[in-house]
Amino acid sequence: MFDSGVGGLSVLSALVRRLPHEDFVYLGDTARLPYGSKPAAMVRGFAFELAAELVDRGVKAIVVACNSAATASLPDLASAAPVPVWGVVEPGVSAALAAHTGGPVGVLGTHRTIAAGSYQAHLAAAGIDAWARACPLFVPIVEEGVADGEIAELVARHYLADRPADLRTVILGCTHYPALVPTLRTVLGPAVALIDGANATAEVVADGLARLGLARPAAPAPGRVLQLVTGDLESYRHVAAILGGPAGDVLPLRLPLTPRKAWMARAGVAA
Repeated sequence: MFDSGVGGLSVLSALVRRLPHEDFVYLGDTARLPYGSKPAAMVRGFAFELAAELVDRGVKAIVVACNSAATASLPDLASAAPVPVWGVVEPGVSAALAAHTGGPVGVLGTHRTIAAGSYQAHLAAAGIDAWARACPLFVPIVEEGVADGEIAELVARHYLADRPADLRTVILGCTHYPALVPTLRTVLGPAVALIDGANATAEVVADGLARLGLARPAAPAPGRVLQLVTGDLESYRHVAAILGGPAGDVLPLRLPLTPRKAWMARAGVAA
C-alpha cells in the first residue's frame, strides 16, 4: 500500500488488525508530500510510479491509502496494474451511506480530494447531496501533534462555520483526519456520525482477497510489516508515533525510483 506520507498508517493499522497473518509493505512518499495541493496529473504520475515499485517487489495486491492519490489515479490504475487495486473512496462512501440518517453528507479533505469530486460523485449517484470543504491546515496540525488542542479546535470551527444545519454525517476524506475525531466531536456535537474509511477499506480488501483466492491462510505467527520511506526517516518515525502506526521495519527508499514500467506505458503513463 502507499500514501503521500504517514496518514495512510491509519489504513495500515486497520488492515493489520483485520488481516493479522498477511505481510504488508507500506510506501510513504514523504519526500514529495503534500499531494493534496499538487496538480492532478502530477499526483496521478506519482501513484503509478509507487504502484510500479510495489509490483516490482512482488506484492499480490495494492491499496491506495491516500485520498488525493486515489481520486487522481483510480480507476485507471486499477485497470492498468497487473494486481488487484483498492482505494479508500468507495469504502468510505459505503460506510457513510450505512450511517446516513438524512440531510446532506459532509466531506472533509485536501484541496485535491475536494476538487476532484470523487466523494461527491459517489454520493450523488446514491441520491445524496454532499457538502464538501477543503481543510488544508488539518494535516500539519496532526503532524505537529496538536490535533486535540486549542489551535485545532479554532481551525475546525473556521472550516465548519457554514455547515448545513441538518448535517448529520461527515466523511473524513483524508487519512490524517481520524486523529482529529475528538476535536471534531467537540465542534460538531455527538449527533454527527464521523466516518473513518480505514475499517471499511480493510473489510473491502479482506473480502476481495478471499474472493480472489489470494488470502493467506491463518498461521501461528503474525505477518511482517515493512515501511519504506522516500524522505527523512526520523521525521517519519516521529509522526508515525503520533498516529499510532503499527510496528515494523522502517527503511529508506531513495528517489528517483526505477521500477519496470512496461504496464505503465501500456496505460499511457510516461516512464
